[in-house]
Amino acid sequence: MKHILKLIQITLFIAIIAAGCDTADLHNMNLDPNAVQQIDMNYFLTASELGMASNGSAGDDNYTDWRTNINFASFAIQHFAMTGSSSGEKYFDGDVEPCEAPFQFYYRDALKRTAEIIKQTTTGGFYAGRLINTRQAARIIRVFDFHRLTDFYGSIPYFEANKGLSAVFQPKYDKQKDIYADMLKELDEACAAFDANEPDYKAFKAADFIFNGDISKWQKFGYSLMLRLAMRVSNVDATMSSTYVTKAVAGGTMASNDDNVWVKCATGPSLWADYNGISRAFYPGDGGSWQDHLLSKTLIDQLKGPNVASTADDDPRLMIFTGGIVEWTLASINPIQLDPLKQLGEDVGLDGAQINQKYGVGSPPSAIPYKIFSSVNFKMMQFDESYQIMNAAESEFLKAEALVRGIGSGITGTAQSHYETGVKLAMQLYTVYDASFVVTDAQVNAYLATYPYNSATALQQIGTQMWLSKFMMWQDEWADWRRTGFPVLTPSNYPGNSTGGTIPRKLTIPSVEAAGNPNYAAGSTQPDKLTSKVWWDGGNE
Repeated sequence: MKHILKLIQITLFIAIIAAGCDTADLHNMNLDPNAVQQIDMNYFLTASELGMASNGSAGDDNYTDWRTNINFASFAIQHFAMTGSSSGEKYFDGDVEPCEAPFQFYYRDALKRTAEIIKQTTTGGFYAGRLINTRQAARIIRVFDFHRLTDFYGSIPYFEANKGLSAVFQPKYDKQKDIYADMLKELDEACAAFDANEPDYKAFKAADFIFNGDISKWQKFGYSLMLRLAMRVSNVDATMSSTYVTKAVAGGTMASNDDNVWVKCATGPSLWADYNGISRAFYPGDGGSWQDHLLSKTLIDQLKGPNVASTADDDPRLMIFTGGIVEWTLASINPIQLDPLKQLGEDVGLDGAQINQKYGVGSPPSAIPYKIFSSVNFKMMQFDESYQIMNAAESEFLKAEALVRGIGSGITGTAQSHYETGVKLAMQLYTVYDASFVVTDAQVNAYLATYPYNSATALQQIGTQMWLSKFMMWQDEWADWRRTGFPVLTPSNYPGNSTGGTIPRKLTIPSVEAAGNPNYAAGSTQPDKLTSKVWWDGGNE
């Protein structure tokens, strides 16, 4: 009886409370008034854009740049050389950080934000049917992040990734072919779904610090990325490649340097989240990589041309990529050699003792590498430099290649015209870094006259110019090189290297993931070694 009376009392109490409260009031009684109830997805969009430059809320703007972009990829494609024995050019005698960094950064940081935007703007989400442009931009950024991740590792968690809130803690691995098919589908849908007339457009524009809400530029970015992905699979899936090359060309790719994708960086308010990570790596003091990350002989020789006694055959980018042989301190830049004819690249694959033996003086011979070899141009390395994500030159080179190989349809012009346009765009994009980096049309024309397009060697020319056009975007160029094989690079065979003296073909999955995810053994690209190839490179699925 007492239980019944107690139940009646509770029922009456609830009824009295309910009489003075509506449903929202009752709901709010269970909410922490100090907690954030719903995060603005446009904040996540801004953070996602910053994440494309390896920056993010996890804190380290240098995370993948220092470890993978610079200390792995720039060496693998021989834009840089280094005297240290464990550097990337010597193919890693046990250094695991370059392999671990992208897996950690993208899954724990960059991809979480785009996943949340897409989740909240899907049916059932808080913003379902709204934030149309924010959603499409997030889908493009997500593809950009995921394609870089799968290009590093091959088969990875994709369809079940970033679903920890749905209790998926050990996601399955997906085959790279399936990942590419879905990424291309995502780009196709996202580019078509932008809407300048949506009610939330103003908020999208305010959040978009890359294009300031310019939908046409988002579409060009999306279609240019589609063209990249379509050509990346061209050696292993002709149908997929042809279909999406045609779609990308019809949609409209980047056509001028005004379309290039740059992430704006700043000197504050946050030291770790707003600075340009590449600049921080090279800048004296905090990073200081300029002293031992010196431009390679492979790169400098290519830029100087075969006639070492004349500048007439030099690439105009020689004294853009390098500021000369200098001593760079926090206080000043001290020139040692600024003559273009006397620029010298560091030999790939030599350690300090070998450099001393070849270039040193005295007994025993001693050399200071940065006083001998050309260093990166400090004018490109200020903390607030914009961070390059993608440029229009790439689309032109890919169209030229597609025409040479007969891939896709709808490309107007000739392979030669697209190649020459690509060279011009690539040479003239660097004024973003410094106004002095002007390359005139006359200089471009003189270069093209010195090195004319040759249909017999067109693929090598295109591949070499792609290699040059991605200075600073070394991780993307490493993927290009693996696919095309151009330019032809001579690998080092430093004692104790991990690849048998061959240039690495993929990154290995972090040991923590391999041990902690039971899906790794059966699902990842195997064997999981630096020498294995991903699917589009001709490897196993």
